[in-house]
Amino acid sequence: MIADDLDTLDAHQLRDALRAARADGAFKQAVIEKLTHENAILKRLKFAAQSERFGAEQRSLLDETLDSDLAAVAAEIEALQPSRVTGERQQPRREKLPTHLPRRDVCHEPANTTCGCGQAMQRIGEDVAEKLDYQPGVFTVERHIRGKWVCKCCERIVQAPVAPHIIDKGLPTTGLLAQVLVAKYLDHLPLYRQEAIFERAGHAIARSTLAQWVGECGVQLQPLVDALAAELRRQPVLHADETPVAMLKPGHGKTHRAYLWSYCSTQFSPLQAVVFDFADSRGGQHARDFLGLPGTPGKPAWQGKLVCDDFAGYKACFELGVTEVGCMAHARRKFHELWANHGSQVGEQALKFFGQLYEVERAATNADSRARLEARQAARPLADAFHQWLRQQRQRVPDGSATARAIDYSLKRWAALTRYLDDGDLPIDNNWVENRIRPIALGRQNWLFAGSLRAGKRAAAVMSLIQSAKLNGLDPYAYLRDVLQRLPTHPASCIEQLLPHQWQTV
Repeated sequence: MIADDLDTLDAHQLRDALRAARADGAFKQAVIEKLTHENAILKRLKFAAQSERFGAEQRSLLDETLDSDLAAVAAEIEALQPSRVTGERQQPRREKLPTHLPRRDVCHEPANTTCGCGQAMQRIGEDVAEKLDYQPGVFTVERHIRGKWVCKCCERIVQAPVAPHIIDKGLPTTGLLAQVLVAKYLDHLPLYRQEAIFERAGHAIARSTLAQWVGECGVQLQPLVDALAAELRRQPVLHADETPVAMLKPGHGKTHRAYLWSYCSTQFSPLQAVVFDFADSRGGQHARDFLGLPGTPGKPAWQGKLVCDDFAGYKACFELGVTEVGCMAHARRKFHELWANHGSQVGEQALKFFGQLYEVERAATNADSRARLEARQAARPLADAFHQWLRQQRQRVPDGSATARAIDYSLKRWAALTRYLDDGDLPIDNNWVENRIRPIALGRQNWLFAGSLRAGKRAAAVMSLIQSAKLNGLDPYAYLRDVLQRLPTHPASCIEQLLPHQWQTV
């Protein structure tokens, strides 16, 4: 509410406005105090970790993570602080970029150099700001030249405004920032390795500086990830899976098992997106929190169909209105292990049934939902025959045997496993989301995070954008570079325009 509006309010409305302002101020102050406390803990961990028995690589990864966390917390505190008078905050003095790096001039001039009095203005000088850019293997410097124009008649100076940047008054271009993020979260290159790569390219950038950039970019990109998650929750069918990730815990000198939860739309959906959610455990509450379960009157819970494995953590979701869709691939693996490890005839025959069901799916992969449903309905007798055969075989094997366990896995979940037969929009298995996780699992040896969840959640957020960009056929580097360029001036109400499946270059 602006000052002019206050004049139109009566006493009752003014009291309400004052209460609302106090409540908002109290909430912000509480968040600032929480972040300040977290900041103090991170600083203490940074110094305490030096005495712990980490290897050189672990120590480097821990240092860069703590530096990123500190930068992210500082950025969040800065955003919550009341606006300061210009010039109150002293900017650190920046060293000049090396003279041997190639320069590229980017000129910014006023759109109109004719003064209001009608006289033509004269150029009397310029301000030059240098930003560091990077193309694979080559550093360059962008010289942003802002000419100064003056009207001698009116003694009026005009100059093009400084373009907003994702990191206020930051040194790197959005191209360099995108390179660091893609290298870290897609190519799994820790910052100490990137530091060495940059040094070979002709300009050394301290990993602590790289870590600060990563932390600040993570804060700026989070609203985009939140919007992507909200759009994903509007889908009627979702995949879900989780994979373990090692997490360093300062103060303990060892790793802890955390988890990266993954949610994505199906291959049949017009929306192609994946969102990762980092958590410090495998508790089912994490899945319920992401899906908004059990929900509130003002914010209803997601009530769609969830394709997942038989992990117990998802069971509570099905008691809260979510429909379970089983994974036929998981059931098949049980019988494949029987056949591969023991030469089981039961396993071999079961694989033939699975093969016939999957053959129907392969034939209908490119069909529309209605044609796919018709093909599946035609395969219903085959599924019924398979079910009957499993029940017969179960009566012939002893309890507790490997064969009995494989058969019981399918029989106990048969309704969920065959639910896809009655819905052309459901997938037969959960392989689609498992393939989304696989590239991340390949870089698992680099997944070492600090004790706070901040670093893991930041990684999950950036990887959500990168992997969603890949799903939509985009170059992750080009996408992130453009998004980082546009975010500072893009309206928050139109944030969905920057999501990977809606993104268009301008």
